[in-house]
Amino acid sequence: MTVEHPNHPLMAALLMIAAMTIIGVIDNFIAPLSRHMGLWQFHFIRALMAAPLVVGLSLIGLGSLRPLRWWAVALRSVLLGIAMLFYFTALAIMPIAQALAGLFTSPIFILLITAFGLRQTIGIWRIFSVALGFAGILCVLQPDPSDFDMRLFIPVTAGFFYALAAIATRSLCARESTVALLAGMWVTLCLMGAAGSLALLVFPASDPAAASDFVTRPWVWPLDAAWPYLLVQAVGSVSGVFLIIKAYQLGEPSYVSVFEYSVMVFGPLFAWVVFAVPVGPWQIFGIAMIALAGAIIAVRSK
Repeated sequence: MTVEHPNHPLMAALLMIAAMTIIGVIDNFIAPLSRHMGLWQFHFIRALMAAPLVVGLSLIGLGSLRPLRWWAVALRSVLLGIAMLFYFTALAIMPIAQALAGLFTSPIFILLITAFGLRQTIGIWRIFSVALGFAGILCVLQPDPSDFDMRLFIPVTAGFFYALAAIATRSLCARESTVALLAGMWVTLCLMGAAGSLALLVFPASDPAAASDFVTRPWVWPLDAAWPYLLVQAVGSVSGVFLIIKAYQLGEPSYVSVFEYSVMVFGPLFAWVVFAVPVGPWQIFGIAMIALAGAIIAVRSK
């Protein structure tokens, strides 16, 4: 039976902005956390901490934990899990503005896959949005042709897999419970974290200096310095997703999705105020261009 939800666009917008504020804040703590533990251990422990919170979402009536089609949820979860691995790696090694800019290449990839992979027609406004968003990404990432940094591809790769996960969500998981999709993501990240931690235990980094890197750091114990960051990430992630779910229940998706781009403001702003991470004028201009491109895509996708 389909549940009808009331339409409250103002409340939906406020909830989405609140969600993006939370996510924009908590993602800034990945950089300091990366000094105390590795990527794989982080995802494993954070998933375990988030599990009871996800179960709680189901218990209060936001949806069933059981998927309708296991394989579809599994595929979507793997794609999203890969995206998150690349995104959190980017957060550990570059300013949050650059990591977010790379992640928000996803609308561009969605349109390109839709046009060339699925052979669907896209209009002039969407083509304009792709060009505008790409220009904004270049302004934020600021690649130097004379000294090109391959690490810039890390958040862009996250955006590519995030786009694939979004397409899978719409085409394969449209009838799935939001809580089931959320649970699938956390289970996948937990398994990926466990597999990565085990692999580093069996095959440690050959270069001792590389063991200090976020991606190649083996299991670390105790985690006295890391627990506050882990708690912030676990509670903040589930709370943010809860607000996102509620926002989409109360408002038209094409309207609500526009406000997701507010994270491009809150994340860099918090980094600047609290961690003194500079945000240059070109990056501010690029963030505005990306947000505008996303708004155009969302409105024209109605």
